[in-house]
Amino acid sequence: MEFGGVGTLILAVCIAFLIFLRMWNNNSKWKDLPPGPTPLPLLGNILQLNVKELPRSFLKLAKIHGDVFTVYLGNMRVVVLHGCDAVKEALVDNADVFSDRGKAPAAELFFKGYGVSLSNGERWKQLRRFSLTTLRNFGMGKRSVEERILEESQCLGEEFRKKAGSSIDPTYLLTLAVSNVICSIVFGERFDYEDKKFLGLLALLKEAFEIVNSLAGQVNTISMCLYIVNLD
Repeated sequence: MEFGGVGTLILAVCIAFLIFLRMWNNNSKWKDLPPGPTPLPLLGNILQLNVKELPRSFLKLAKIHGDVFTVYLGNMRVVVLHGCDAVKEALVDNADVFSDRGKAPAAELFFKGYGVSLSNGERWKQLRRFSLTTLRNFGMGKRSVEERILEESQCLGEEFRKKAGSSIDPTYLLTLAVSNVICSIVFGERFDYEDKKFLGLLALLKEAFEIVNSLAGQVNTISMCLYIVNLD
């Protein structure tokens, strides 16, 4: 009697798995999708990709399936554009079709689809138009911006000269220089490279990005995704 119950359970699981496999197989062979490697149920093509070296993995797949191919990251279907010609055809020649951005659940929760880098469609066009107009009023595209960049490049060169004879990571100084150009346009003034408020602000921004990219940040993002799903 007990064996019969276990056998029935195993049989039900096998039938459910076969139904799921059938559904997955049908979805993976949509006629309108570009070719790609055959995905596995639940895992997709994860086992065929080196997560730490995705560019190399995509390069290998492009040699087999062409510059436009489909892969599955788990249950998520992704169409990959590989090579300059494929990217140019999509983002330049067909810009209107490929202008929308993918939705990030955490960003949707906080920003509600607003912002130049997060919005889509007509809202994005209006925000982009407003942002460009505002930046032009601040001098973007005019001689004044070039002068600010030249001024900052001189300050950056002076900082490099101070470090002469010692090994340094130029990323830090380049970040300060780029940030200073933005501050000069928005606030009308630049900051000294030793300014505590300026360095504190950049440190907070760096910390925010590190938190988002950390394991805890990724877990928090998954929690937000589940929260949004429950709201829907």
